[in-house]
Amino acid sequence: MVIKYKVDPKGKYMQKKVTPGITIAEFCEVVKDKLPNDVYAARVNQIIKPLDTILSVDCELELLDIRTQVSKLIYQNSLIFIYLRAAKDVLGYHHHVEIETALSKGIYTEVVNHESKLIRVSEKKIEAIEERMKELVEADLPFNKEVVSKETAIEYLTQQRATERLDLMESAPDSNKIQFYSLDGYRDSFYGLMVPSTGYIKKFALTKYRRGILLRFPQPDNPNVIPPPTDEKKLFEAYLEQSSWDELLGVKYVSDLNHKINNGEYEDLIQLSEALHEKKIAQIADMIKRGKKRLILIAGPSSSGKTTFARRLCVQLRVVGLQPLYMGTDDYFVEREKTPKDEHGEPNYEGIDAVDVKLFNDNMNDLLAGKEVDLPTFNFLTGHKEYGKRITKIEPTQPIVIEGIHGLNDDLTAFIPKDQKFKIYISPLTQLNIDTHNRIPATDERMLRRMVRDHLFRGHSAKATINAWPKVRAGEDVNIFPFSDDADVLFNSYHVYEIAVLKKYAEPLLKEIGPDEEEFADADRMLRFLQFFRTIEDDSMIVNNSILREFIGGSIFVK
Repeated sequence: MVIKYKVDPKGKYMQKKVTPGITIAEFCEVVKDKLPNDVYAARVNQIIKPLDTILSVDCELELLDIRTQVSKLIYQNSLIFIYLRAAKDVLGYHHHVEIETALSKGIYTEVVNHESKLIRVSEKKIEAIEERMKELVEADLPFNKEVVSKETAIEYLTQQRATERLDLMESAPDSNKIQFYSLDGYRDSFYGLMVPSTGYIKKFALTKYRRGILLRFPQPDNPNVIPPPTDEKKLFEAYLEQSSWDELLGVKYVSDLNHKINNGEYEDLIQLSEALHEKKIAQIADMIKRGKKRLILIAGPSSSGKTTFARRLCVQLRVVGLQPLYMGTDDYFVEREKTPKDEHGEPNYEGIDAVDVKLFNDNMNDLLAGKEVDLPTFNFLTGHKEYGKRITKIEPTQPIVIEGIHGLNDDLTAFIPKDQKFKIYISPLTQLNIDTHNRIPATDERMLRRMVRDHLFRGHSAKATINAWPKVRAGEDVNIFPFSDDADVLFNSYHVYEIAVLKKYAEPLLKEIGPDEEEFADADRMLRFLQFFRTIEDDSMIVNNSILREFIGGSIFVK
């Protein structure tokens, strides 16, 4: 049997002759001298398979390490399962770990008692949980997978008194088969893949973080190193704020949202969620006025709703008596022939070096000084800036609202006085989890938004969006995320109801991707978590200035 294999998504296929009946894990041992990192899954003829899959015929094999999203999630799922098992051993069955959100290069978790009240775990107990995790890894115990009917799942969850997951089983429209894993006598429902056994999970650390516990593990940019703990204060504050909003809205898990849709209460939910956004934007406008800030810089990752937010902020600034000038940074690209190249020799339009920083600073300082300025307009057809079309002057109290990828990076505004600047980081920080142990990554939320928008307004397929996503994410890791905690304020652009709206647009697009296509794994994964959501079919009550309108259409700000 001949296996064509590669160890890098952009690499070339190599060949190896092996005996039929070998597992993917055994094949990895055969070619281990070719592997740059540990492998946690493989793409077999474009279909994602776990490492214990048996290979019996000639095939193409792409070995996936943690640099890929699918492999990262498999590592993360397996590690969380080990953590949950160890926590039961150390804390007892009357305490429960809740998987909350991605934070500080890890997963933030909290521990509650049987009454769902927060328990602050001591550092000594956290150390004991980590030691127990290491023991489970050293024992190399198998993860046993079991796919059961909805009825059997309800029976299992009733025995575990897992109330929120029982609610999910009853409210989810399409969940007929439920996936469980068991480890050393501990059984739990998990919706992703796992590695074959605990011995594969070699790198992790537990850290006490504020009122909970941070589970840290290697990240795609450095697969062999556990990143040091960082205190992302503003992101944590945003998490607490969204948690309080969720409590106010009565929606913490998908089952809560499903019940509101079933009971016809979603219109009220939409109105309340939109009102919370409007109140937050008004508060930010008040902060800007009180601080007498002149340069308002807005940045965030792809599909955060930056344009709508910036326009709504301008409206609220006018409400408090200011007359903002709105502009973007795209007109400050360097001339195309001067565009820097990336490591592949292709033009890099996302780096700070692609911006004419000196011209930008000169123009902004002149505007702030009350001078008349001939602002450039970048012609994307010719690749050059043009002048004479936007001769502009502002009053001494007028703020300038600027939306752009590098807004939080001080290199963009290096020659502008710090006391003039006010920085805003915007991103949808998903807080609505499937249940206590299965979270929805914010990156998936943003990709759903982008997928729907790209299809409706740019004619792109879901396949094209998924294919481009790794490059988008890589740019964000360099140009946006490192500066998020430098912001004066963080705006969470997420709506608790939005996946139920996006589902009707995204689901048919995802189903167009066949199992023989490279993007199938991500499409299948997203379809799996969408199955738990009931759909909001009628979205006509969503107001025309909603951030969600930027993606589903009907926006007053984005044509």
